Parts: sequence; C-alpha cells; structure tokens
Amino acid sequence: MIRIVIADDHTIMREGLKRILDGAPDVDIVGEAVDGFEVLGHVRQGGFDLLLLDLSMPGRSGVDLIRQIKAEAPKLAILILTMHEEEQYAVRAIRAGAQGYLTKESAGTQLVGAIRKVASGRPYISTEVAEQLALNIMMPHESLLHKQLSDREFEVFSLLVAGKSITEIANSLHLSVKTVSTHKTRIMQKMGMSSLSEMVQYAVAHRLLSPFKT
Repeated sequence: MIRIVIADDHTIMREGLKRILDGAPDVDIVGEAVDGFEVLGHVRQGGFDLLLLDLSMPGRSGVDLIRQIKAEAPKLAILILTMHEEEQYAVRAIRAGAQGYLTKESAGTQLVGAIRKVASGRPYISTEVAEQLALNIMMPHESLLHKQLSDREFEVFSLLVAGKSITEIANSLHLSVKTVSTHKTRIMQKMGMSSLSEMVQYAVAHRLLSPFKT
C-alpha cells in the first residue's frame, strides 16, 4: 500500500485527485495539506510514503519547500503536480529533490502510474524534462539569462512577469517588501535589464510565463 498526502490549496483540486485515486487499490490517502506549513507538519509527523505536492501554494512553496522537506525527510518521495508546463520549473524541482513532475492537465490519465513509479524509487519525468536535465549537465554554463538566477530569484522573477506586485509577492512568499525589492534589483542586474517590460518580453520569448495562483 502506498500511503500519500495530498498538498494543494484548492479544495476542488484535492477532491478531484481523491476521485482519481479511488480506483487505485494500492493507494491510501492518509492526509491533506492546504499550505506549506501544513505540509511540513505532515512531514514531521511522518507515517506516509509519498507527498503529492502542488508547486504554488500559500506560505512556503516551490523549490524552497522541496529543499526543506528533503532536508528533514530525505527518504520521502515527492511527486510535483503543477500548472506549470515549462521544463525549467520541472528541472529546478527535480534538482531540489523531487522524484517526479506531472502537470495537472495530465493527472487524469497519468497520476496513478506516476505515483506507483515514484513510490518504487524511480523518477517520473517527461522526455522534454529529461532532455533539459541532460543539457544542463552537458552545458552547465549555457548563456540563457534566467539560468543565472537562484531558485528564489527565479520564483520572484516568475511572479513579477506574471503581473504580481512587490507587495503581493511579499505576502505570497512570506517575505518582507524590502527583501522582494532587493531580489528584483539583483534579478535585473544579473539579467542586464532595466525595466519590468524587458523582463516580460524575455519571459514571453522563452516560454516562461505560467499561471501562478494568488
């Protein structure tokens, strides 16, 4: 039996996932979480094998949360379920310690298989993500500007180009407005840009725009 915790802040999404998993006799849902703090509570309590984790939730989320989970529970399997289709999000999640990455659009047909694969100790990633990971190994100094950003900077960059204000980002990531402003300044310096519009144009050109939840 694969014991899992579902972490997603949308009730409808959690209920939909439970319906999908109802037909899997070897999967047992033992807990749910609606934000990063509840996720960490489950991790510290233990008693489950796999965390089905939304990449964007209130409180601690994203790559930062993955890293903390792996630091506290190195053997816990993590399968990311997200709206983000772009390979760059998947690569960062995998490098942070996630064993699998699945888009919500694919959950209906691939979720059970992905859970079984990740629970057995094997990775579950698309061909495109595998190719991107290989390219990162073969060309670690590739010149794409966004690859110079730290994981936190990339998260702030993604929210900025998605139209979020500095105050909204600070609230979403539980950071101070000053810290987010500092991240924005460093991002623009690293990418050699002088305006938000330049960042948005870059994001569009490199398919980095993705829907973030508030």
